[in-house]
Amino acid sequence: MLRTRAVDVSLWQAVLPPEVLRLPDELARVDALLDDPVFFAPFVPFFDPRVGRPSTPMEVYLRMMFLKFRYRLGYESLCREVGDSITWRRFCRIPLDGKVPHPTTLMKLTTRCGTAAVDGCNEALLAKAAQAKLLRTNRLRADTTVVPADVAYPTDSGLLAKAIRRIAATGRRIQAAGGATRTSVRDRSRAAGKRAHGIAAKLRMRSAQGKDEVHAVVKRITGELAQLAVRAADGAERLLSNARRALRRTQTKAQALAAVGVQDAAAGRRRGRLRRAVNDLTALLQATRQVAAQTRQRVAGVTPAGASRRVSLHERDARPIAKGRLGRPVEFGYKAQVLDNDDGVVLDHNVEQGNPPDAPQLAPAVERVKRRTGRKPRTVTADRGYGEKSVEDEPARGRGAPRRHPPQGQARQGPASRGTTAGVPQDDQVENRQRGPDQQPQTRLRLGPHPPGRHRRSPDLDRTGRPGAQPGQDRSPGRLTERSLGDQQVPVPDAARPQSPARDFFRSK
Repeated sequence: MLRTRAVDVSLWQAVLPPEVLRLPDELARVDALLDDPVFFAPFVPFFDPRVGRPSTPMEVYLRMMFLKFRYRLGYESLCREVGDSITWRRFCRIPLDGKVPHPTTLMKLTTRCGTAAVDGCNEALLAKAAQAKLLRTNRLRADTTVVPADVAYPTDSGLLAKAIRRIAATGRRIQAAGGATRTSVRDRSRAAGKRAHGIAAKLRMRSAQGKDEVHAVVKRITGELAQLAVRAADGAERLLSNARRALRRTQTKAQALAAVGVQDAAAGRRRGRLRRAVNDLTALLQATRQVAAQTRQRVAGVTPAGASRRVSLHERDARPIAKGRLGRPVEFGYKAQVLDNDDGVVLDHNVEQGNPPDAPQLAPAVERVKRRTGRKPRTVTADRGYGEKSVEDEPARGRGAPRRHPPQGQARQGPASRGTTAGVPQDDQVENRQRGPDQQPQTRLRLGPHPPGRHRRSPDLDRTGRPGAQPGQDRSPGRLTERSLGDQQVPVPDAARPQSPARDFFRSK
């Protein structure tokens, strides 16, 4: 059952002095903003208004999630800090003698509502800002980035070995929940582990003569892993069919008991575990067969298409995306487009599967911004990824036409550069400019968590200033051999050779 408001002020809070109850300026402004009931509307479809246990008040959940993302806290750290702070309790509408929600409660609410509630809150916030005339839409910036999925670096052999281990573990879960207890399934995890270790041992060979041999052995072992994964999936199919039959029997028995007014809570929990295990095994077998098929294509010398390649067993929509970044030429996740204004306020964003082109996404994003704010942007700045003729032809269709400005120092190339700018309204422009190494990126927004084990590019890779002299460098003389004294060329002794700071700076000790 949905609850939107928390309880009233308790007696302990009423006797506290006003200085203790005063909120900081930032939290006071956010508190006044979140009092609007429009932010509770996105959560209504996920709860029954009358039936069920009362939920955590949505105003408490919204305020706690604001603190979580504002100060970059985990769920456990957030609950601990809110419980220890009178100010944060006051902001989250939790009385002093009240109980802070458990971290797992916040996790379940976030999982249950998902991105739909977040999008609804964002739409409500942008609508309030546009109504108050706080959004500036004269100039927009458009850029695409990769939202990395929480996956390890995918290899065919690693995915196959992991799939075989997970098939065996999920089969044990099904039997522990009471399904297909008399069906035997062979555990091939040990054989898969041996073959995966064999690939790692062969890859450690550094001799030039053994490169062809290593390549052939790796292909052979990878093909064996694919065959082993298919056999493990075929063996698990019989277990899955028997588990589904057992699940149907338990559901029929539960319905019969419910008809006579008898409820068995323990049997219901076992039935829920069995249902979840059956669903997990069904999705796992489908992913295993897909990984095995693309592995056989690669062994046969055919590169699988990146738009349909499976790179994870649990992230089925993650795809390989090549953005040409230093240190990470290929990333695995989703492609996101972000439109923000001069103030850094994100006016539109969308996440796409795979690596679609940038240019077709620009016009729909601008239309969404116009619909939200009620005003048409004058200039949209983007990089060369948006430089296509279709973007330049927008004025002819009456959608607020772009004018394309080529990057400085580069000639106009390609079909997008042949578009004319005559007759294009001056208030509708799209600037395609290439960012230099010493310029800041167009947006600082980072969507999603940073995957563990992946580090951002070091700022030392981009040296924007001229290197100066450093302490402790070698100050030995340069290598000049002679100098001109009038018309006579005489050798220059070492003691008389001039110092060369530029040469000495790059001389190692």
